[in-house]
Amino acid sequence: MDLDKFIKHYPKLYHMAEAGTWPSIKRYGLLSTLAVIDRYNLTGAQRLALEAQHRPSKVTVGRPGNSIVLRDQIPMPPKRLVDALIDGTTPAEWYRLINGKVFMWAEEHRLFKLLNARAYKKLTHDVLTIDTESFVRDYEKKIMLCRMNSGNTFPMPHARGIKDFMTIDEYPARPKSGAPVKKVVEVVTDYCIPNIKDYVIEVRSIQGQKVLGIIGL
Repeated sequence: MDLDKFIKHYPKLYHMAEAGTWPSIKRYGLLSTLAVIDRYNLTGAQRLALEAQHRPSKVTVGRPGNSIVLRDQIPMPPKRLVDALIDGTTPAEWYRLINGKVFMWAEEHRLFKLLNARAYKKLTHDVLTIDTESFVRDYEKKIMLCRMNSGNTFPMPHARGIKDFMTIDEYPARPKSGAPVKKVVEVVTDYCIPNIKDYVIEVRSIQGQKVLGIIGL
């Protein structure tokens, strides 16, 4: 897919974060699970559990006043991943892959679908809106696109594998229009985006489908 066509089709990206975390994100950036593990120097069994095992509920890492909440992985239990993975990747390897990345939604309606999911619709979140062009111009070589919600196996454990993550250049596009053959669902980068604040154009407090307010940048 051509870079300019990608920007045209997806002018904004979206990230769903825990309520009240925007100040921390401004300071430290968007961190993957792996980046959080490294930041707090976690080792041994604790590191293994967070990096390579299913996380059925939120986990707080660090101490009060200096902590980060890792989101749950309710939609991808290992038994369902076994049915979904098609390239020989094990659930543990898939968790490592996912936990090493930072995720953004390419379309707002998919963000709201997640916000309104049963596990989250009663919770409030800080939702970041990111300017695609400025972000992609700086991070083009580190960005990968995915055709699906790679961390969800419901209602069906649709087939997936490592090759579903593609660079912008690799992502299939239609010859005439340049539009993606399959809509981009996720936009990801490895490890962290330390300067994400430079690309955020709006932060909203949202509960389910309801926008509660605008959070100052």
